[in-house]
Formats: sequence, C-alpha cells, structure tokens
Amino acid sequence: MPVTIAYLVHDLGDAAVARRVASLTGGGGDVRLAGFFRRPPPDRVAGTQPLALGRTEDARLARRALLVLLVLLAPGRLAPLVRNANVVIARNLEMLIIAARLRQSGQRLVYECLDIHRLMLGSGMAGKAMRAIERWLLRKVDLVLVSSPAFERSYFRHRQHHRGPIELVENKVAAMPAALAGQAPEGRWILGWFGMLRCRRSLDLLSRIAAGSQGRIGVLIAGIPSASEFPDFEREIASLDGVEFAGAYRPDDLPRLYARVHFAWCIDYFEEGLNSRWLLPNRLYESIAHGAVPIALAGVETGRWLEEADVGVTLTDGADIGPLLAAMDADQFRALRRKVAALPADRIAFAPPDHQRLVARLIGSVAA
Repeated sequence: MPVTIAYLVHDLGDAAVARRVASLTGGGGDVRLAGFFRRPPPDRVAGTQPLALGRTEDARLARRALLVLLVLLAPGRLAPLVRNANVVIARNLEMLIIAARLRQSGQRLVYECLDIHRLMLGSGMAGKAMRAIERWLLRKVDLVLVSSPAFERSYFRHRQHHRGPIELVENKVAAMPAALAGQAPEGRWILGWFGMLRCRRSLDLLSRIAAGSQGRIGVLIAGIPSASEFPDFEREIASLDGVEFAGAYRPDDLPRLYARVHFAWCIDYFEEGLNSRWLLPNRLYESIAHGAVPIALAGVETGRWLEEADVGVTLTDGADIGPLLAAMDADQFRALRRKVAALPADRIAFAPPDHQRLVARLIGSVAA
C-alpha cells in the first residue's frame, strides 16, 4: 500500500522540489504537493498536480509571513490534503509552522532544511526569535532532512542543540546522463555558473577575470537571477566582456549547457561564512555528472567534499582561478577531467534503492 506524503514547499517552481517529488514517487510514495510560488506555478511538478497557496517574492520576508498567517487562519483546501497523509514534509521553516499546526495525531512530521537563511544566524532580536520558534517546533518533528553534513554538525546540533534524528540526503542528480554531449572546444577556458544566481561577489569576480584574460577565459551563466541581488541582471551582463547569459533553463538543457564549459563555478559567497560555508550545492553534483570540472573554495564543505573525492579544483581564494587557468595546459585539464569521469556514480546520482530507502526512513521503518 503506498505511503501518502503531504509535501508543503516554499516555492513550487524550485527545481529541487521537482527532484524531491520525483524521488518520493520513485520510492513508492503517493505525493500530495502544496506550496507558495514566486513565478507562475507549474501545472505539474514531476507528474504531480500542485495546490498553489499564494505568491511570494525573494527576500520579502514580511509578505511571506503574512501569507503563512493567512493559511493558518483559513487553511481551506490545504487542511484535507494534510489530514489524509501518513507523513507531512515541510520544506523550510515557514512551511513547518503550517505543517505543525495542521498535523494530525499519528502523522509523522518531517522538516526538510536545505538552506540556513542568514536571519536564522543573526545575533539580533529577529534572529533569536526565529531560532526560538524553530527550536520549539523541532520538539514536534520526527525527522530532519539536511543536504549537507555541516548543517547537522554546525547548525542543528551545535547552535540549536537538537538531539532528534537527522537524515543526510545530498543534492544528487536524479540519474546519470545517458551520454555526455561532448566537451567545450580548446582555445580558451570556459567557466560555467549555473543555477540560482544570487552571489554578487561571484559575478564581479568572474567578470573581472574574463575581462582581464585577453580572450583566454570566458564565462557562461545560466539560471534564474535573484531579483533582490540583481535588479536588472540581463542589462548588467550585456555590458560585460567575455560573459554570456543563456537565461533560465530546464533540466533537459543541462547536457547542452555543460557541453559548452570546461569548469563549473561551485563557489558561493552569498551569506559568506554561514550558509555558503556549509552547503553542498546542486551544481556540484550536476557538473560532475555532465563531465565538467568543479571549482570550490578550500575549507568550506564543498571544498572538503571535492578533496575527499579527489576531484575538481579547490582554491584558497576565488580570484586565484585567473592565474591557475592562465598556467593550465590541455594535458592538465584532461587529467582533471579523467578524475571526474572516474568518480563512482553513487557519489553524485541517486539509484532506485535510494528513493525506496528515503520513503522507508520517512515512515520510521529504517533505523537511524
């Protein structure tokens, strides 16, 4: 008999939400999806019809709080969706507030936390209040899902003193590509920066490197820019030498995009020293799956992952990539790419048993 899972999310258009829905479905779950949205909501998410709860905006926390309050006061169609589930998964704190309110006796409550917002780490009254709310809700949670061991180690255990079960589910790709679409031609090195684009310092650094390379280094950017960080991203990119913006993309565009680059920029200075130090981003796994060589900072969780796997390039400072590429030859690059190709698939991609294990873990049938 399928496990019915109510999945409450902060953004129905988030590609990671689609991956999680596909994983839960692949593991035998019957997923009932509901959430807010930041762009017009999709009709289907990984084959599941979502229930849209209202529009939010990036960095507009007051509006998000208001929408949460409205759902709590008038849950409408959401209440029966949650009531009929065996498991309720809440992605992010705002959805956990809703899930904890609507959860019924006997249902398992799972908190999925794949990013730690800077507000949660602040020393002011707002940060302290948010952490207190989260600690209170954590007492009601049966399981926490995290995408990086640093979230468990440095935040939930050390800062929030949570002692309940925590499960690591990395941001791996759903499956390995059937075949690589080729590799970017030699002649100049191309750095790819794909995904959610929110790091101003990365853009400034990459554009300076491209402009100062006399055509030897190019940058290809694709994804969705954060409106709060980049109010007019396309106009800004158009003025930069050696930098191209390919726009938003679908998952099936990734082979084509990665075929145009040699290296993947996996450095993130957004919320530097906090979330960016702890996360293991989607682009880490996607780049390796598509044959690109990932670049990360040494000393952060992404850099530690690369060093442990013995793949990619780790830098003390992101600006070091310019001199490194200026000195790199084709043989050195091919050696880096051979290491990427040799990495076992289970380090970067899910297999069917992984989906089944996740669903079993959600219902509490797998030991921690």
